[in-house]
Amino acid sequence: MSTSHRDRILDQFTRQAVPFSSAPGIQDEQALKLVVDFAGTTANDTVLDVACGPGILLSGFARVARWTAGIDLTPAMLDRARQLQRDKGLRNMSWVRGDGLVMPFKDGAFSMVTSRFAFHHIEDPAAALVEMARVCAPGGRIVVVDSAPAPDKADAFNRMEVVRDPSHVRAMPLDELRGLFTHARLPEPRVTSYRLEGDVESLIKRSFPLPGDDETLRRIFTASVERDDLGVNARREGTAIQIGYPVAVLVADR
Repeated sequence: MSTSHRDRILDQFTRQAVPFSSAPGIQDEQALKLVVDFAGTTANDTVLDVACGPGILLSGFARVARWTAGIDLTPAMLDRARQLQRDKGLRNMSWVRGDGLVMPFKDGAFSMVTSRFAFHHIEDPAAALVEMARVCAPGGRIVVVDSAPAPDKADAFNRMEVVRDPSHVRAMPLDELRGLFTHARLPEPRVTSYRLEGDVESLIKRSFPLPGDDETLRRIFTASVERDDLGVNARREGTAIQIGYPVAVLVADR
């Protein structure tokens, strides 16, 4: 990870720690259950969540798995994760500050390795998946959950996301995400999907665009109500613009 991009990550996610972790769509229990169930989680699993953020996904796994661990670059996110663990009374969780591209774990240390809403922030997602595969035991599972815009909408979606969050690199359509698994010499992943629902004003409040870009975002989403060029199903409900980001869940056996 380049120094400048690391700085953008730390800046954005230090500021986003509280609003991101409290967003209803991120906390959505139905979405968490979908991921945990689709991954085939069992009581014998040891789960590592890469770029774990405030620990919300990992808390879903911790309710089922034997042991869980989260690694993240941003201290403020790990502080939120530890608070969430205390709030939920979960004892089978541990936290490490570190870079998901070079992790301090032995080969095959976990039976499941996951990452949610992180790959679009990574400059080299192929290398990230290879590192996830390294620390996953043979017979284990690798789980990637991320925004997956339609191929014909991806350019517009990514332009919008860079305005919304300067640490954004690129969200990949589903076929490109599948290609990462091929690159990592993993089997063809099983795939399901869902929509991360919310409204534009709440999205802007938990983001930290550059000065003046909040109005740019409102114009982009307003235009998308008419032509759906972002592929987020933008629609008016009363005075609000509701949106649903397309999310792919990919699970491959190790």
